Amino acid sequence: MKKNILVGQSGGPTAVINASLYGVIAEGMARPEDVDHVYGMVNGIEGFLSGHVMDLSSLTHEDLILLKQTPAAYLGSCRFKLPENLDAPVYSLLFEKFKSMNIGACFYIGGNDSMDTVDKLSRCARIRRESISFIGVPKTIDNDLPVTDHTPGYGSAAKYVASTVREISLDASVYQQPAVTIVELMGRHAGWVTAAAALARKFPGDNPLLIYMPEVPFSMEQFFKDVEQALSRQPNVVICVSEGIRDKNGRFICEYTNEAQIDTFGHKMLTGCAKILESYVRNRFQVKVRSVELNVNQRCSSLLASAADVQEAESSGRTAVEKALQGETGKMVTCSRLSGPGYELEYGLTEVGNVCNREKSFPVEWITAEGSDIGPEFLDYALPLIQGQPDHIMENGLPKYLCRK
Repeated sequence: MKKNILVGQSGGPTAVINASLYGVIAEGMARPEDVDHVYGMVNGIEGFLSGHVMDLSSLTHEDLILLKQTPAAYLGSCRFKLPENLDAPVYSLLFEKFKSMNIGACFYIGGNDSMDTVDKLSRCARIRRESISFIGVPKTIDNDLPVTDHTPGYGSAAKYVASTVREISLDASVYQQPAVTIVELMGRHAGWVTAAAALARKFPGDNPLLIYMPEVPFSMEQFFKDVEQALSRQPNVVICVSEGIRDKNGRFICEYTNEAQIDTFGHKMLTGCAKILESYVRNRFQVKVRSVELNVNQRCSSLLASAADVQEAESSGRTAVEKALQGETGKMVTCSRLSGPGYELEYGLTEVGNVCNREKSFPVEWITAEGSDIGPEFLDYALPLIQGQPDHIMENGLPKYLCRK
């Protein structure tokens, strides 16, 4: 008996999250013997609970091509935490809705917290003896999901960061007067995005001269020594910092002035460490200082997306559907690098409990120079992820995107 499948998106978007959605839709529609309709949750599980659903099977071929190049979450996102108690009334409501829509498989595209939703729904289904498959499709620019080699979304974010930091470095080099530019990048607990700034360098000693990430405690005293040494080498210094850098006591640098806010999952909402460091450097060295916060641009720049990332995001979505139709549930799609020359991936699954509410830090052994630089191992790891430029459909000189009506 044919069933319908359901897909939702959750958490912070990426430049390629819709490529994963495309993969789910395309693979579902390519299996008419198993799948009747592909439905989408509008604003994730939270919107689904409110009855906001759309029939994705009605999208035209042109719509799907545009979807694949559209950044942000086409279906809309949410940050909604399901109760720990699997007897909570919300679960009965959810499974009643699944049954009324004849859902045979549900896919959730997201990061750590989204996998928590997949985990709870799959465990609840087992308790209730429901035959619905729940599969997580990985997504996050933070690249902090365990088990998988890397996460769709990271390659494009890394490419954007490297390209933009390169442009900032060129801009900073035009004047002879001493100046410091501090670039703040995303990364609450993991420095993967900030590490991508190392890809901007074209020769040894090129900017950014200093890179700081959350994996190594940040020392203001050491920071001043590093800046002083950098300024003695050249007049224009570019420094890249993760938003989540913290001191040896665990206090975030962004908390040196104001307390960070807390989101619904209990995570501190961090911003502003570059601005704080700007004041410290200006007062200490009496030089021109500028702070730059790249903010959401890191996750929504489609024009600088990586073609490899787009393809891998799509493959992750297709793999999720394939595995669900084989009867798998309570799993997340993973990728592994095959040994041997060249770069090739193999897609598989891991128990979602191995992923949800856990984080993969940047390898400390890849961090050098007393915590202020990145070693060559990272370049070998990251370069394959940023390769290629996807074709873009343009309109009036601008990229054309698919907007939900």
